[in-house]
Amino acid sequence: MSEPLPMFPLGTVLFPAMPLALRIFEPRYVAMLTEVLQGDVPELGVVLIERGLESGGGDQRFSTGTMARVVQVEPQDGVIGLVAVGTRRVEVTRWLPEDPYPRAEVEDLELLAWDDSLEGLLTETEAVVRAEVAARGDGPGAWPADVELSAETVASAWQLAAMAPLGPLDQLGLLRSASLEELLTSVLRATTEAAEVRQAWGTGRDGL
Repeated sequence: MSEPLPMFPLGTVLFPAMPLALRIFEPRYVAMLTEVLQGDVPELGVVLIERGLESGGGDQRFSTGTMARVVQVEPQDGVIGLVAVGTRRVEVTRWLPEDPYPRAEVEDLELLAWDDSLEGLLTETEAVVRAEVAARGDGPGAWPADVELSAETVASAWQLAAMAPLGPLDQLGLLRSASLEELLTSVLRATTEAAEVRQAWGTGRDGL
């Protein structure tokens, strides 16, 4: 049986190697953070909300998530600003009573492994993702098309997954990838499809 871990349900997906910024104000999450910071490794799990809202409780959640290591905490105008970084993927095996905050027992998912045969796929995926991000331009939450990726190949693959202009359910599918090849192939395919939809929509509007 795994040790119960604090879990933070959100309306977004967190990938390994990606930053997470939160503003904590609910008493249950203040209590969670207080306990997390007392541990040897200050981390909490992040899972996507399936139904419901981020605040107030009563939400339903998907079971696949990512552990996030807290790297910065700072009070901000009556709330607590928190910055964390995604580390490893987990699967919730059992949700526990929320007293006083969401907790679950989890199992670690297998780490994705790099193979030199994937170099061409990584290069192609990066080019397609950057091109589509550039084509869409700046917007709320958009990544700069020229953002520097990690020199570590697996981390850079996760960063491309985060950059790709996809919705939370598509991102959840990427998070569940069984191999790095599957992850890169899925990012490439989904980004190409998103570009085709954007181009078709743009053409249709121009023709009105």
